Amino acid sequence: MLQAAESIGEFTRGVSLAVYRENQLVRRAVERELEIAGEAARRISERYRSAHPEVPWRRIIALRNFVTHVYDAVDDERIWRLAQNEVPQLAKLLRGLTPEPPPPDSPQDRPD
Repeated sequence: MLQAAESIGEFTRGVSLAVYRENQLVRRAVERELEIAGEAARRISERYRSAHPEVPWRRIIALRNFVTHVYDAVDDERIWRLAQNEVPQLAKLLRGLTPEPPPPDSPQDRPD
């Protein structure tokens, strides 16, 4: 989910709504990352989701379902606003919930 949110930020950084509307590649990339984030959210255990109610799990999953199944009704402006305003907040929230990867060459990385 975090990687998807960060990718959306990269894809839309410095992109205006007008450019977003005109650039099918960026639109489709953002929509795909929203699908990935929603699918990842769906796969997270109910126990973990309940422990972290600050994450809008149901909204993320519902958006994935909408983008996937009602793709012909996706509102580009709504998705762009979401990418500009809500996704950065989500990424920040997820960074706080995601453990740091072990440093390279840590005992976990060494073969037994």
